[in-house]
Amino acid sequence: VQLVESGGGLVQAGGSLRLSCAASGSILSIDVMGWYRQAPGKQRELVAAITSGGSTNYADSVKGRFTISRDNAKNTVYLQMNSLDPEDTAVYYCNAKGVRAPPWVLLPETWGQGTQVTVSS
Repeated sequence: VQLVESGGGLVQAGGSLRLSCAASGSILSIDVMGWYRQAPGKQRELVAAITSGGSTNYADSVKGRFTISRDNAKNTVYLQMNSLDPEDTAVYYCNAKGVRAPPWVLLPETWGQGTQVTVSS
């Protein structure tokens, strides 16, 4: 299973970006898909996560500005980021937990390669 992210880039403060992450391979289901980020010199942190049933969890710093969603049929997760701030500058990583492949084998936690988001002031 591979996770491929897209949608990162450079944006001015106050602007918006939409990240996408598609999981490819023989996949039966994915329990949780999420986005993490890591800024230079800082630890990787959870930004937002969503279960297959649609329950969501957000970091306090992005609540009200970011929205996570997913398309279970396409094994794809999205992160709509509005009102971006220079503090949001980081490499954003897609994450998948509870990935099941035929015949219902549970795979290890999977990470994408990361996409850079840079917010200029």
